[in-house]
Amino acid sequence: MTNPLHDALIAPLAGQDRVLIHRPGRSAVTAAQFHQCVLASAGALRGLGVQPGDRVAIQVEKSTDALALIFGAVAAGAVFVPLNPAYTADEVAYFLGDSGARLLVADPVRSDELAPVAAAAGARLETLGADGQGTLPRAAAAPATDAVPRASGDLAALLYTSGTTGRSKGAMLTHDNLLSNAETLAQAWRFGPGDVLLHALPIFHTHGLFVATNTVLISGGSMIVLPRFDVGAVLDALPRATVMMGVPTFYTRLLADARLTRDAVAHMRLFTSGSAPLLAETHDAFAARTGHMILERYGMTETNMSTSNPYDGARRAGTVGPPLPGVEVAITDPDTGAPLPDGATGMIEVRGRNVFAGYWKMPDKTAAELRESGFFITGDLGLVDADGYLHIVGRAKDLIISGGFNVYPREVEALLDEAEAVAESAVIGVPHPDFGEAVLAVIVPAPGTTPDPAALAGLLAGRIARYKAPKGFEIVDALPRNAMGKVQKAALRARYAHSFTSGETA
Repeated sequence: MTNPLHDALIAPLAGQDRVLIHRPGRSAVTAAQFHQCVLASAGALRGLGVQPGDRVAIQVEKSTDALALIFGAVAAGAVFVPLNPAYTADEVAYFLGDSGARLLVADPVRSDELAPVAAAAGARLETLGADGQGTLPRAAAAPATDAVPRASGDLAALLYTSGTTGRSKGAMLTHDNLLSNAETLAQAWRFGPGDVLLHALPIFHTHGLFVATNTVLISGGSMIVLPRFDVGAVLDALPRATVMMGVPTFYTRLLADARLTRDAVAHMRLFTSGSAPLLAETHDAFAARTGHMILERYGMTETNMSTSNPYDGARRAGTVGPPLPGVEVAITDPDTGAPLPDGATGMIEVRGRNVFAGYWKMPDKTAAELRESGFFITGDLGLVDADGYLHIVGRAKDLIISGGFNVYPREVEALLDEAEAVAESAVIGVPHPDFGEAVLAVIVPAPGTTPDPAALAGLLAGRIARYKAPKGFEIVDALPRNAMGKVQKAALRARYAHSFTSGETA
C-alpha cells in the first residue's frame, strides 16, 4: 500500500537540487531540502506518539516549516486540521474538542494562552514559529525514512467550514479528493516545471493549500512564498513569477497602485481569482490596465475546485466557467431536487472525485447535503447558460464570504445580542469593492437605549477573529419579517447593498 498524496507530491522531490521555494530576503529552499524537512516533521510527529488516523491541529503562521509540517502529517498517516491563526482561544477549544485532535501545534507566542485549552481537550501542545523556533523542532528525533501507508479513501485533512445555522462543520477530505483536484487543475491551467507561482495566500484555507501549493508540487513548478499579501511585496516579486492566484481583494488593491502596468506583468501567463465573487468591474479594469483576463473559478471546502473559466477560450466576467474535467454540475429545483434545464436558476449540485467524504461526526448533516448518488448540494443558487458556463446568482444559505474567509451570521449575532443595548440583531453580507463582501450588523435597540457602534465593536474584540467582525452597523426600529416571523435577510441585503460601494469604503 502506498501513501497517495505523499507519493505524488513529496516523494518526487527527493534528491532534486532545483529551487522549490523562493523566499524574498531569505535563502531559497531546494526540492531536496523541502523533502527532508517533510520527513523530519513526520519523524517528529511519530516520535510524539501520533498514529495513523490521528488528528493534528495546526495553528501557526505561514512559513516553509509550516508547509513541511502539513505534509509531514500526511507522511505520518495523520489527518491535519489547519486552523486560522486569527482564531481566539475559545474558537480553538471548539475545534480541538470536536476533532479529538491528539496534538495542537501553535505559535510560541500563544503557548501560555493555549496550554490550558489543549489540556482541557486532552491534546498535547507543541509550538512552531515562523522563524523555525519552538518545541516541535526540538522534539524531532530521527527523520522518517518513508511515509506511512494509506489508502486513497483514507482521510488526509479535516477542514472546518462555516454554515449559517449552527456550529462549524469538519469537512472530511481524502487523499483521492485532494490528489484528483491537483491533477485536474495542473492540466486545466497548463502548469509545468517552468512555472513560478506567486504565493501570497494563507495556508489554512483550501485556496492557498490545495489549489495553490498542491498544483505547484504535482506539476514540478516552484513558488515565491510571501508570508501574506502586501502590495509592495507582490509587485516586487511579480517579475520572477509566471502565475498568481488570488482573491478579489488582491486585485482591487493592485489596481489602486500606479505601479501595476502592462510592462510590470508582461511576462506573466495567468492570474486566477476565487474564494469570493469577483466583481465584473474589477475583471474589466484589470484587463484594461494589464491586458490579462483574470481566470475566475468556483469551488468550496467540501468540493475543492468544481468549475473554471477556460485557459484557452473566453474568460467571461461574472461567470465561473464550465465544469472541470471529471466534475459534474447539476442545477436542480431547491424544493424537489428535480433537474432543471439550462438557463433556469436553481440549486447547484456537484459530483466527482473532488467531492468530500462527508461531515465529521455529523451523519445527519452529511445525509442531508450529500446525496446517495454522490451529488453534493452546495447551497448556492446558479444557472448554466447556453455555452455551459456556470453563473452564481446567490446563496440559499446566508453564508458571508469576506476577503475569501467564511463568516456565519449566527455566531456574530449571538454575541451582539448579549449587549444590553441590543434587542436583536441581523448580520448580513453586502458588496464591498475590496473584500467582495463586508459583514454588516443591523441592530434593533433595546427599549430606552441607543446602541453605540464603537462599544459593540469592543464587545466582539478578542472573542471572534477580526475578519468576522462587522465593518459597519445600522440601527433600525425593527427587522423585516415574513408571515412566519422569519427575518428577511434578502430584504436587508437589498436595502444596504450600497453601504460600502456608494462612496468611501469602511
